Amino acid sequence: MLTVHHLNNSRSQRVLWLLEELGVPYELVRYQRGPDQRAPAELRKVHPLGLSPVLTDGEGLVLAETGAIVTWLLHRFDPEHRFSIAPDSPAWPDYLYWMFASEGTVMPPLVMSLVMSVTAKQAPFFIRPVAGAIRKGLEAKFYGPKIRDNFAYAESAVAKGGWFAGEAFGAADVMMSFPVEAAKSRVGLSDFPALRGWLDRIQARPAYQAALARGGKYDYA
Repeated sequence: MLTVHHLNNSRSQRVLWLLEELGVPYELVRYQRGPDQRAPAELRKVHPLGLSPVLTDGEGLVLAETGAIVTWLLHRFDPEHRFSIAPDSPAWPDYLYWMFASEGTVMPPLVMSLVMSVTAKQAPFFIRPVAGAIRKGLEAKFYGPKIRDNFAYAESAVAKGGWFAGEAFGAADVMMSFPVEAAKSRVGLSDFPALRGWLDRIQARPAYQAALARGGKYDYA
């Protein structure tokens, strides 16, 4: 039996969702963030880096990293390419791009935005104005433009066909869900109507709702 080691309000929500879409049974072990928003030390007993999600099977598999877990699940349980895309499909390049860009390109500036915001708020009172000015400068000149460029490109992809790769919902949409949900929460999607519509569609899927019910509170939904 597969077990997902699941941290609240994290990327692991995507793994639960894909398992629900695939109809694969799994067990769930929940972990809660501490006051510092970090994962608890118990996760290091599962994986040395204390990461979530982690997928185990009781037979030696200990697999971390969302993209790796999603790829493993698709290889194992999606031979008919219901949610993946075959290499001979014209949509395969788009599928590859968004599967990897979700974490490699889209998430890093969002993480930087979050880190800078938290740092500025938690700075000692007497240097808070300086920290705030540094954050605003970096946002204006560095990560802010990157966020806008990334989501303008994502908007154009979804506006073209309704989904990130091909003409139907698939794993690329699962992988892109967390960055888009995080962006909606942190910077808003007012300029991206296609992404807002896409987000409404994925969050209405029965498997998405089932994953929420199993995973517990998820602030980005």
